[in-house]
Amino acid sequence: MLSLQRIRDDPEAVREGARRKGEAAPVDEILRHDGEARRLRAAVEADRAEQRRASAQIHGAPTDDQRTQLNALKRRIQKGEGQLGELDARIEALLLEVPNVPHESVPVGEDERDNVVVRTWGERPAFAFPPLTHYEIGARLAIFDFERAAKLTGSRFAVLRGDGARLQRALTSFMLDVATAHHGYSEIAPPYLVRREAMVGAAQLPKFEDDVYRTDDGLFLIPTAEVPLTNLYAGEMLDSAQLPIAHVGLTPCWRREAGAAGKDTHGYIRMHQFDKVEMVRFTTPETSLDQLEVMTGHAEAVLQHLGVHHRVLLMCTADMGFAQWKKYDVEAWAPGLDRWLEVSSCSVFADFQARRANIRYRPGPDERPRYVHTLNGSALGVPRAFDAVLETYQQADGSVTIPDVLRPYMRNQERLAAL
Repeated sequence: MLSLQRIRDDPEAVREGARRKGEAAPVDEILRHDGEARRLRAAVEADRAEQRRASAQIHGAPTDDQRTQLNALKRRIQKGEGQLGELDARIEALLLEVPNVPHESVPVGEDERDNVVVRTWGERPAFAFPPLTHYEIGARLAIFDFERAAKLTGSRFAVLRGDGARLQRALTSFMLDVATAHHGYSEIAPPYLVRREAMVGAAQLPKFEDDVYRTDDGLFLIPTAEVPLTNLYAGEMLDSAQLPIAHVGLTPCWRREAGAAGKDTHGYIRMHQFDKVEMVRFTTPETSLDQLEVMTGHAEAVLQHLGVHHRVLLMCTADMGFAQWKKYDVEAWAPGLDRWLEVSSCSVFADFQARRANIRYRPGPDERPRYVHTLNGSALGVPRAFDAVLETYQQADGSVTIPDVLRPYMRNQERLAAL
């Protein structure tokens, strides 16, 4: 979240940042409550000072007038403290509704058409036959079973069979190996259920309350590994020598997709449950923007190893999300669908998440603590990477060539073919 002091100092910049994101920010309400709290706090402090003066004048047993005065002061202080507690809680709740202000390098835009293509890698694959979609390929290879998934759970769930399940497992193992062996991330296997505090710390709540799954005892199914990985250090003071910290984790993710009715209803694209490999980094304010470039390159590297045509977009203000300071999307080309698929979002949050989760570091022995900057990015979202591989490597005979880098994970199998 943004600091209250920042909103006091430059409320118009905060309002404008929210407007550019297409978000509402209760700046006026925050400032009104803050003004009330400051006046009330001054009154309580004045009463405390008067209480100390009155107490200092008592020598021996207090007189009835002195006792009456002290009791009145005590009641006023208690009432004021209670009102202050309510105001502070209200301000804290309102601060959670204020979106992050975009970095000055983020292009101002109104929708996805204003995103900027930064770079493109590779060429669109050419075929001597009409390329099929991943779900058409999957039907021929009998690797998807959407009907039984719907019987088990409902729409937007998938069952992968045989070579499909093995290909997905190969992809996730390969992605983790690239992150750990090539890029130096430390692998974490976190819980898939978290407390509300962790969801708030990662800026998932209260904004996305309607898009998450929760249990009867108040735990939440994670919508992304970003939530547990970011909150590993909640409430901690890190040593500057530890930074940057880089973690990666593979988890299932659960999302209601409440706003996605009618979108991507066919195939293995927008699911309520899916696997994702997630990178998270903790760094200093001075290096976080550079770290974003590094992390985005790590997401791209997975696609480059796989030989999948892709591009990187710098997201405009209206298409970058509530909490992000700056964000890149990495999109893979799906020739059967004849469209780009987002397989990764890489974002830097400045201290927006760190303030919520209270993650700080001490720059030096005699220096005041500062909030870290946090980053995260997918490397990659597994279903869409899976789709892009199927569609990119499809053959005229209906088989799919397995990319060279995945073959060691599939007992050196070279292709997927119908039985």
